Amino acid sequence: MSIKIDTVIIDSDQVSRELVKSYLARVEDINIIGEFDDAINSYAEITEMHPNLVIVDISQRTQLTLDIIVKLSKNLRNAKIIVLSYDMDSQTVIKALRAGAREYLVKPLIEADFIESVEKIKDLILGNINDTTKCKVITAFSNKGGMGKTSIATNLAVEIANLTNEKVALVDLNFQMGDVTTFLDLNPAFDTSYVVNNLERIDETFLLSTLEKYKDTSLYVLADPPDLEQAEVITSENITTLINVLRSVFSYVIIDTTSSFDGKTITALDNSDLILLIAVLNLPSVRNCQRCFDLFKRLGYQKDKIKLIVNRYMENDEIKIEDVEDVLGHNVYYKIPNNYFAIINAMNKGVPVSDINHQSNIAKAFRELAALLSDNYTYTSTKHAKREEQGFLGLFKKKEKK
Repeated sequence: MSIKIDTVIIDSDQVSRELVKSYLARVEDINIIGEFDDAINSYAEITEMHPNLVIVDISQRTQLTLDIIVKLSKNLRNAKIIVLSYDMDSQTVIKALRAGAREYLVKPLIEADFIESVEKIKDLILGNINDTTKCKVITAFSNKGGMGKTSIATNLAVEIANLTNEKVALVDLNFQMGDVTTFLDLNPAFDTSYVVNNLERIDETFLLSTLEKYKDTSLYVLADPPDLEQAEVITSENITTLINVLRSVFSYVIIDTTSSFDGKTITALDNSDLILLIAVLNLPSVRNCQRCFDLFKRLGYQKDKIKLIVNRYMENDEIKIEDVEDVLGHNVYYKIPNNYFAIINAMNKGVPVSDINHQSNIAKAFRELAALLSDNYTYTSTKHAKREEQGFLGLFKKKEKK
């Protein structure tokens, strides 16, 4: 006899509740034990039911409903919460995740996304996934320097740690010119070479005491070796072992790499769940991205593994996002706005951008990107319509014919 997942639905819209129930009917082992039109007035009744899964819409009376979610997550510690909303604002997403939501789904619901999220939560509840060792490895990469790769890696790592409160490792695998510790004003006692030389004794206690904890966050930093001689003895096999060990301790591992396709960098890319390919909107950068996609294809990477990030984005750029997508045959995953003064100020002070101006457009962008890349937010984008092959796009088409 299979174990049933006792589920409660909270949504003020009856039509929406019926839709959720119809989707849940397609998931095995879901047992709906209650449905309510209001989380606030039904809080006491829901806690008495002790559900395994709570699906709650926060479109109405958002803050009050979030307050109830905080109470539910504290009093029903074994329950998982999925939040639904028409609101895509990054601040609302972050508030919901901090309140205790495991997933954030944007309405109108996409059936496949909803069922995928429920299946994932169901596996957690049934113990099919070890929630303490589940880890996502994300590598920031560009085969051209000066794209802002290190800035993105460091700010993203800080924001994921702040958002999820889970253990996050930021690893500097740029063995020639690593700058992660400079960006965060750290002077670690240990580095990658020390950890690699002690792989046989590594456990959670060793890692957490060796990596440099960033202030009072759940972020831990592993610095690049101070000397090139120490870096040269680190092998690709060492990097694979290191990443696997980090997976066993951390929920997220963010890797900053060199801008070259050497063996160690490719090893890091091979062992990553996601690759953030960093570009800016100019011709040399886009051509370099073409080369990256060609190599990624030869390496056998799935398209979903590559997330194209446009850095220093300005709406009035001569080259348009749609043109880049058509040329590369790949959607832009996220655009980080151009805010030179905030970035330079943060770099010079050795702090994340959010410490300089929490409400700046670029600080908000890093928080939103962190939400998108965390395991708690499902996002669906519509594909752009095909554009005429002219202007910038035409440059690439003509090149292909030569």
